Amino acid sequence: MTTDDAAARSLSIGEVAEQTGLSVHALRFYEREGLLVGPVRRSSGGRRRYTSFDVDWLLICVKLRASGMPIADLQRFAELVRQGPGNEAERLRLLDAHRLRVDAQIEALEECRSVIAWKVGVYAEHLADGEAGGLWDPTV
Repeated sequence: MTTDDAAARSLSIGEVAEQTGLSVHALRFYEREGLLVGPVRRSSGGRRRYTSFDVDWLLICVKLRASGMPIADLQRFAELVRQGPGNEAERLRLLDAHRLRVDAQIEALEECRSVIAWKVGVYAEHLADGEAGGLWDPTV
């Protein structure tokens, strides 16, 4: 592939922002904080140019951050990937620890949802029976 082919297939920061849901500011932050696997290439005019690999990586980062992965863990994960083969066991430990945290969050949210569903049922039943007056009324 020629340099012209690579440039034609590369994406601007705005295009990457649109594809990933990250703002241009967030993309610059990700780059500055070492969250990308490779260096962001620049056009002859100095503008950032991203590859489809960069977009794929950023989409993973978006999900990891949305699930609560701390920036420090994401930085470590990116560093391990940049180092290349040989550290897959450490990558697995990092991801598995995060998965366990997410599982715990999901369990806690399911418990909250259960309480909410119960309370919705109580209110629905009382409203259906015409006996909603006085439910959790602090003046009674």
